[in-house]
Amino acid sequence: MGFWYYVLKVLISSVLIVLISEISKRNGVLAGLLASVPLVSFLAIIWLYVETRDITKIRQLSTDIFWLVLPSLSFFILFPWLLGKNLRFGWAMLLSTAIMIMLYIIMMILLKKNWS
Repeated sequence: MGFWYYVLKVLISSVLIVLISEISKRNGVLAGLLASVPLVSFLAIIWLYVETRDITKIRQLSTDIFWLVLPSLSFFILFPWLLGKNLRFGWAMLLSTAIMIMLYIIMMILLKKNWS
């Protein structure tokens, strides 16, 4: 794939992130809906298909995404709860992220995956 293909990938991906961020300033529910749709996963699957046409890799990526979404849900449960308990934003973000990372590590061990 050429240089312009990678530029296109970066532009599409970054425009979606900025779009969701801007929409959230006006309509939290709509932004939440757009953010909850697995746009990054969709794009990764599409880019992988375009680049490889390898259905086995796409199937494995989809399965891995499913299992690794589960630890990420802890962030979206813990973060608003901590903010509701009047924990400062930075500490709530740090604690929620740390717990999410620990759960990712546990899930990776359970799935017997490696990071290489």
